[in-house]
Amino acid sequence: MIVDVARAKALDGVAHGFLGRRGGVSTGETAGLNVGLGSGDDKGLIAENRLRAIDAVLPGAKLATVFQIHSARVVRADSPWPDDARPHADALVTDRAGLLLGVLTADCAPVLLADAEAEVVGAVHAGWRGALAGVTDATIEAMEKLGARRERITAAIGPCISRASYEVDRAFFDRFLEQDSANDRFFADSPNGKPHFDLEAYVVARLGAAGIGRVEALALDTYAQPDRFYSYRRATHLGEASYGRQISLIGIAP
Repeated sequence: MIVDVARAKALDGVAHGFLGRRGGVSTGETAGLNVGLGSGDDKGLIAENRLRAIDAVLPGAKLATVFQIHSARVVRADSPWPDDARPHADALVTDRAGLLLGVLTADCAPVLLADAEAEVVGAVHAGWRGALAGVTDATIEAMEKLGARRERITAAIGPCISRASYEVDRAFFDRFLEQDSANDRFFADSPNGKPHFDLEAYVVARLGAAGIGRVEALALDTYAQPDRFYSYRRATHLGEASYGRQISLIGIAP
C-alpha cells in the first residue's frame, strides 16, 4: 500500500506532509505506518515506517523528533538527536537544509509552519495543554530568531480530533474561559449537555492572533477515520491495549 500523504496548499513549494496509518508495515492494533516509539510496537517495524515516511516527503533527509510532553517548549534542531537523548519539547524549528522536523500525533493537532523566503520551518505538536499554553506563539518566536518574519510565515493544521468527536468536561471548559472568556466560541454542547471542544479552530485562532496571515486547516478527523488515522481516544473507547502514532513532517530541500 502506498504511503498516504496529505499536503496543504498554504505550504506549496515546501517539502512537507501529514501522514496517516496507510502504507506501513506494523500489524495488530498499531497496523500501518506507526512511528511511535512509545506504542510498544516492534522497533524494527517503527524504523522501517519512519524510513517510508521520510521517503514520501524528502528522500534522503535526516529526521529530527523530540520527546513530546504537552508543553509550550520549543527547541532548535540542527541535526537529529539519538532516540534516548531527544529533548523534552513539543515543537522544533530549523534553518538547516536536508533535515526533516517531525511531530507525532494521535488526536492532538500537528501544525507545520514555513517562511519559504527565509528558509525557516517549524513543526508543532499542539494538544490542548500545549495549545492553551501558547506552543504555537513560542514556535513563531523561535522561527523569528532564525530570520523568519511572521508576516511571511504560512501554516497548516493536519489531522486531529474534531469537535464532533471531542467531548470534554466542565473543568476543561472552565480552563479555557479562565484564560479568555471569548474562548467559549470553541465549544458546543452535545445533546447530552456535555461540551465538545474544537481544537482545530482554537489553533487556527491562536495562529491568526499571532499575526500569521495564511492558515490552512485540513479538517481531517482522526477519531472518525480508523482506516486512515490513529486515535488515542478511539483506542481508549475500544479498550485497545495500545495505539499507533502518525507523523507530520516539514523540511528544507537541499
